[in-house]
Amino acid sequence: MEVVLTMVRLRWALTLATLRKSTWQTIGYVLGIVFGIGALVGVGALAWFLGGPVFDMAGHHIPAGWMYGVLHVAVMYGSTFAGFIILFIQLMLVGDGSTMAPHRFALYGIPDRKLQLGMLLGGLSGLPAICGTLALMLWSLAYRWMSVGMVVMQLIAAPLAIITMMSLAKLVISASTTLVRSKRGKNAFYLIAMIVFIVLCQLPNIIDNPADSGSLYDFPSLTDLSVADALSWTPFGAAFQLPYDLLTGNPLLFVARLAILAVTWVVCFVGCVWCLRHDRVTAGAPERAAKVRGIGAFGWMPDSTSGAMSARLLTYLRRDPRQILLFVMPVLFVALFALQSRGVTIVIWQGLIWGGWMMQMTEGNGLAYDGRGFTMEVLAGVRGWDDRRSRMRVFASINVIYMVVLGLACFVLTGDWRTADGLLLGVTFICLALGVSFSSIGVAEITNCSLMYPVPSMDKPFSTPQGRAVAQGLFPFVQLFGCLIPMLPTILVAIVLVVADMGGWLWVMAPIGLANGVAAMVIGSWLGGKLLDARAIRVVQTLDSFASLQR
Repeated sequence: MEVVLTMVRLRWALTLATLRKSTWQTIGYVLGIVFGIGALVGVGALAWFLGGPVFDMAGHHIPAGWMYGVLHVAVMYGSTFAGFIILFIQLMLVGDGSTMAPHRFALYGIPDRKLQLGMLLGGLSGLPAICGTLALMLWSLAYRWMSVGMVVMQLIAAPLAIITMMSLAKLVISASTTLVRSKRGKNAFYLIAMIVFIVLCQLPNIIDNPADSGSLYDFPSLTDLSVADALSWTPFGAAFQLPYDLLTGNPLLFVARLAILAVTWVVCFVGCVWCLRHDRVTAGAPERAAKVRGIGAFGWMPDSTSGAMSARLLTYLRRDPRQILLFVMPVLFVALFALQSRGVTIVIWQGLIWGGWMMQMTEGNGLAYDGRGFTMEVLAGVRGWDDRRSRMRVFASINVIYMVVLGLACFVLTGDWRTADGLLLGVTFICLALGVSFSSIGVAEITNCSLMYPVPSMDKPFSTPQGRAVAQGLFPFVQLFGCLIPMLPTILVAIVLVVADMGGWLWVMAPIGLANGVAAMVIGSWLGGKLLDARAIRVVQTLDSFASLQR
């Protein structure tokens, strides 16, 4: 047990050491604490409201059975949905912290079971798990009007639910790392996981139909109650069902839910231990060599310094699962908005703008994704402007081809190609999407050499260096929202058209938005080149420190 507790202390020691070393990490961690406190206050206030005098059944003539059903269905739906979201967030963003990864302890001879238990307790002692436990304990306030026993049972069930979520998350991460071995398989798995996560986030909006109206007491329906009852037998809902089983006074059901939780913990633990042993047995196994024909992009890029760097960047992008996902974003946004459009074509067209806005999010930290390859540029004395121009050439070309092809697909999907107004609307949105994506490129060329943060290695796209999850989660938004600042002229024109009710002049946004985006991209790349010349040595040192975290 001493080994397990030492690993928990080591986790916090590494986190605190990172905070002392980096001011930005400290700021990010403080923001995480603030968000956690805000979540606790929100859950506590909602639970107090639901369990207080406002919902006093006797005083307000609200049917107790209806209120019970609403709470039960909401809790089962919410816990299951939240469970899936937590698994995907853990898989995509947090992952197995590479500093506390199991292979780091291979030389210490720690038994697999103790090692896995230490990793599990280390996760349970983290800030997200602590905040989640406290939030679920505060949810017990919503059961005050039912019985004291339900309140007490919810306090007990809260840590059980968090242990279940953490166990499932550890199993998913271990299985994804162990079973998906080839690079092509990792790329496909990473892409599918991210797409499923985004679709899950949008699922409530897709299912919800505002056209459907009815009495408040029509919810929950018999179908809702049946689905909620089925979800209560899953690992996601079993812990949340315990207070309701206590209220109904059925000990067999209560014991059955506890058995589900216990079996889930055991299966997850055994599965993680098996993955540990499998990794040790197969470590260092030779990978199948890939055959390469020709010199690829180097054969048709411009014969210049920036052309060679563009070819290198394009070659990297084709093999990097961490960045390839964002190039699927425009298609995904168009598909999601098409499902929610209900015949309004402008809803589909706006998907182009949202996709163009997010496509360059990884380029905002592009040098960190390149890694030590940038060192060769510095040793060769490459100018910052050549580096920025090479990156601008690649991403701008991808954006133009992508948006034009996707725009043509939107014309077919919406049928706007049949009318002159529809054609004008489509061209306007294509130009606006290009303008926003160009502005995003310009801002990215400034941030990726000034505001850098560690990224997972290409071989382990789901990992995050210990203590760096906050930076990896928050810093991308600097570039994401920063690209809107250069687009202020276009935004102001849009506001004027809306206020003046000049919808017929919407086409004016096309040339203005496109010119605005091109100017932002060129100026941003030029400024980024100047900044890169001044910080080249510092950038190399930063990339070296990032590389040490990925070993």
